[in-house]
Amino acid sequence: MHPMLATAIIVFREVLEAALVVSIVLAATRGVFRRGLWVSGGVAGGLLGATAVALFAEAIAAAASGVGQELFNAAVLLVAVFMLGWHNVWMSQHGRELASSLKSVGAAVRGGARPMYVLAAVVAVAVLREGSELVLFLYGVAVSGPGASKGMLTGALIGVGAGSAVGATLYLGLLRIPTSRLFVVTGWMILLLAAGMASQGAAFLVQADMLPALGERMWDTSALISDEGVPGRVLHTLIGYTARPYGIQLLFYLVTLGVIMALMKIVNGTRRGPSRADPAAASRPTPQTIN
Repeated sequence: MHPMLATAIIVFREVLEAALVVSIVLAATRGVFRRGLWVSGGVAGGLLGATAVALFAEAIAAAASGVGQELFNAAVLLVAVFMLGWHNVWMSQHGRELASSLKSVGAAVRGGARPMYVLAAVVAVAVLREGSELVLFLYGVAVSGPGASKGMLTGALIGVGAGSAVGATLYLGLLRIPTSRLFVVTGWMILLLAAGMASQGAAFLVQADMLPALGERMWDTSALISDEGVPGRVLHTLIGYTARPYGIQLLFYLVTLGVIMALMKIVNGTRRGPSRADPAAASRPTPQTIN
């Protein structure tokens, strides 16, 4: 394959996955005070982290008896799962207020009530993971043969543009959803995103011989939707699709869904309980009946 085309495909796939995460975060924080600054900071942090990973790639890969890269990837993904779950639990408490009055979001962020740093960290983690993989892939293309680096810049620019365009399309599509429903839709997308990342993390731990596979191949849908095709990559990012999953991946996926949904229900139920009664009612004088 021509180096320019190979680079364009590689860059497109990695940028696409990061762009989808960023677009979901941007939609989920619509109207939030200085959200662009938070998200941009997350992207910048991820790029710096990816550069550091690239510089120490050999040391990381050689760590832990040669499975350092797998353990690193799993750790990054599981941290992102924790942060995404935390966001959804928080939203289960405050989503109604945000949906009913976006003006209050700015004040909530300024006051430190909304954990924007959590989603900024998720963006950083997404960019870190995809960026580090991208650097390693491009390095492999560059050293694959004489003249292989020719056309890489053009291919990289094509890939970045195409991946960003798909992410922007998803973001603009989400913005067309009424505000009253936007947080519900993005909440479900973040929930599935977290479950998919947990599943991917489990796969890396299996590759590192840290977890049993519990079944090497639960099914094979690669003939229908390949992991390497654009539809497969999009579904892989959005819902954790894998054409040939391990059994442990399914377990991690379902447990992550169950735990986050249970916590959301518990927190939401706790919040609703006190709201049924007026907390100020006890402080008001009881009306007296005049005979």
